[in-house]
Amino acid sequence: MAGPHENLEHAEHAEHASHGGNKKIALLISVLALFLAFTETLGKGAQTESIGLNIKASDTWNFFQAKTIRQTAIRTAADNLAAIAPSIEKPEIKAAMEKQIETWRATVARYESDPKEKDGRKELREQAEGYEHQRDYQLARYHQFELGSAAFQIGIVLASAEVITGMAVLGWLSGLVGLVGLIFSAFGLWAPHALDFLLHASGAH
Repeated sequence: MAGPHENLEHAEHAEHASHGGNKKIALLISVLALFLAFTETLGKGAQTESIGLNIKASDTWNFFQAKTIRQTAIRTAADNLAAIAPSIEKPEIKAAMEKQIETWRATVARYESDPKEKDGRKELREQAEGYEHQRDYQLARYHQFELGSAAFQIGIVLASAEVITGMAVLGWLSGLVGLVGLIFSAFGLWAPHALDFLLHASGAH
């Protein structure tokens, strides 16, 4: 995000252009600086959100892995007891073993899916994948805003160069680059994966 020093520089460039009689360039610099501040703020927010979602996804996958280990241990214990049970002659002991096997297998099934508590392996996998999808979406937004910010910064430099050199072409280039920055920012707001989709589609052909 642009700091106070950078914002002051943009304001000084605009003020210098205004004093030089080129109010259009001063306005252009001011507008580009405004959009730069917006895109960097949005980009920082998307980056922070993606980091938080990545932590949630990691924690959920760790929980999923721990539940898988417990499920495997209980299933193994149930299978071992089931293998031993037929050889037991005393009915009360055999009945107790079969009851324990049934309890363990019910626990194994609950560990696999528990819609009520939403902490079965199936539900945890869905949660983790959901967090990863949201994380990737926010990362894509962040990258688009970064590209937009870079374009606005280049536009400000070009506009400032016109103030110094008087070359009108630099002002036109500044406006064009600023438009590119707006396009990237729009992608960041509404369609962060659009460019990836277009690149993949063109590569497929």
